[in-house]
Amino acid sequence: MAIPQSFIQELLSRTDVVDIVGRYVQLKKGGANFMGLCPFHGEKSPSFSVSPAKQFYHCFGCGKNGNAISFLMDHAGMTFVEAVKDLAQQYGLQVPEDDVSPQDRARAAQVREQQATLTSVLEKAAVAYAKQLKISPRAVDYFKGRGLSGDIAKTFGLGYAPEGWRSLASIFADYNDPLLVDSGLVITGEPGEENQAGEAKRYDRFRDRVMFPIRNVKGECIGFGGRVLGDDKPKYLNSPETPVFSKGRELYGLFEARTALREHGFALVTEGYMDVVALAQLGFANTVATLGTACTADHIQKLFRFTDAVVFSFDGDSAGRRAARKALEAALPFASDVRSVKFLFLPAEHDPDSYIRAHGQEGFASMVKQAVPLSRFMIEAASDACDMSTAEGRAHMASNARVLWSLLPDGALKRQLLAEIADQVQIDSRELLQLWQPAAPYKNGQRHNNFNPSASGKSFKAGTKNAAPADRTPQPEAPDYSYAYGPAGDDADYNNSEPDSYGSNDAHGSGSPSNTTFKPSDGQFSNRFPSKKGSASGAYSSYGDRASAARPRRIAGRILSASREDRVLRALLTESQAWDKLNHDEHALLSGLPAPHGPLFIWLESQLHEHGPQPWAALREGLREHAHENYALNQLAQIPEGIESDWSEVRSILDQLSRLARQVEMQDLALRANTDPAALARYRELAALQKSS
Repeated sequence: MAIPQSFIQELLSRTDVVDIVGRYVQLKKGGANFMGLCPFHGEKSPSFSVSPAKQFYHCFGCGKNGNAISFLMDHAGMTFVEAVKDLAQQYGLQVPEDDVSPQDRARAAQVREQQATLTSVLEKAAVAYAKQLKISPRAVDYFKGRGLSGDIAKTFGLGYAPEGWRSLASIFADYNDPLLVDSGLVITGEPGEENQAGEAKRYDRFRDRVMFPIRNVKGECIGFGGRVLGDDKPKYLNSPETPVFSKGRELYGLFEARTALREHGFALVTEGYMDVVALAQLGFANTVATLGTACTADHIQKLFRFTDAVVFSFDGDSAGRRAARKALEAALPFASDVRSVKFLFLPAEHDPDSYIRAHGQEGFASMVKQAVPLSRFMIEAASDACDMSTAEGRAHMASNARVLWSLLPDGALKRQLLAEIADQVQIDSRELLQLWQPAAPYKNGQRHNNFNPSASGKSFKAGTKNAAPADRTPQPEAPDYSYAYGPAGDDADYNNSEPDSYGSNDAHGSGSPSNTTFKPSDGQFSNRFPSKKGSASGAYSSYGDRASAARPRRIAGRILSASREDRVLRALLTESQAWDKLNHDEHALLSGLPAPHGPLFIWLESQLHEHGPQPWAALREGLREHAHENYALNQLAQIPEGIESDWSEVRSILDQLSRLARQVEMQDLALRANTDPAALARYRELAALQKSS
């Protein structure tokens, strides 16, 4: 659904970012702003500032900044639409759904009300189970025997479901309430098992088990996992599928691990509740677990909202290898060039909990560092049970590898793996690709392939219009239009091709806090980027100047070279799936650009969260009534026919923009470096990055 920009503005005007951030971060008043420890990176002294006047947050340590919507997206892992709906619900607003029928709108409202009711029922049960734990010596002894402290039990809300068939009857006034069944807390008997009063038998699902509440990314209780205290079967019992709980989409411990994921830089995925809790206590709070099911694409996608690196931990036995193979297949479509996926195989006699207790935190950390990269594990999986000393075995390996390789998104990793697989099976990579992707029929005198390693490697989707088939004489390369994309010059002598509104107080113009950073010298937020007109001293331009410099320019009716931001915008609008090639910092960098670029990149990300990658025709429909619709259309109209986006150029531009952003941050830090050790440390860190880039 496309949410009108006017509604976003109204929502943010009613939202108090201090209130929203304050629910997750302990804030203290400091002058005109509120300060706290940054939730996006580890720190001991507060450098995270929240401005009630600007309705904006900014961390002087890691550079994270934004408004209430971006905070919920970054910290709670919500999509853009989820964050908007969550805020709208809190402030009593109805998100416009013009394209939805009244019947569908009513059903959606009913579902939301049911979900809210079920989570409140489950939360009430979680509180009751936690109280029962305190008065159950057997349950307390079990957790102590596993080395858990009271603090970690409180963090994860651990509890105990007492013996007895109807213990929840003392918690809920009406034990016959259908919500107890709908939430999975109570089971009803089969027909023919009625009691003497003719009523269906009802009894608690969880009895005499230690309890692990399962929470969604917003912290709401959506289900439970229960473990027996003895050797009864089943050892673990999960809540059933309900309107608020799906094992294939949820990860245990993700809510508790959010901050640690950013501090450690990766997510550690295990298979058990106790692994998560025990590892959290022993220094690996970035651990999550699947809920008794194989890892799914939904799990992977959810994790990559919080981090760009995932390490799967499995037992080294055959069952662990099978589980790892399923995780590999789920992860391959998300293994872009800027993401890392690894596989950790522990000795057969250990799980993560037992290994870290036997070998200590450093020993386990060493094992994590030795985890197998996705590329190597994919080749190992493809060659499993194949005799690579024979032609038949190598052919079998190639057949296995084709299925896995085809799941990868196009990029440098996919191309390198093609070459490695070709080496393994002793076939030239072009010949191997020809076997895997037979020549497609001609259309308009051109052959269309999805991928061609002989192409220059410049486009997002190599091997389309201008790529030569491997079995034919190469065609002449398309003309070089790189001269049309040179650096933008001074605006002074040119007539702008867009209205002046792009530099004024539009939806995300100079009044937008998402495009600013805090300047300590005067206590005001200022522009993040150096002026193109400024000198080496780093003078700042206004939003109007910056937006104007980014616009297309004409002289004597001829469109001049596009700005860096324009070139990235064109590339991502024509190949929206390329957004996943970028890392979190690059997403934030583009989304924080002044209007019109920043709002358009924010909109593009929301479209991907809602609908996945879409062709331009579909994106065009979603753009209607967007504040910067005309600007986007203008950019697409200026792309010459037959010219594809150049990924190497886009990568170079992003590196340039990142360096500019670091320069501005370094200038701010330099003002405080003499009196603030944290600012000095951050300045040195950025200086090292600048030197190495």
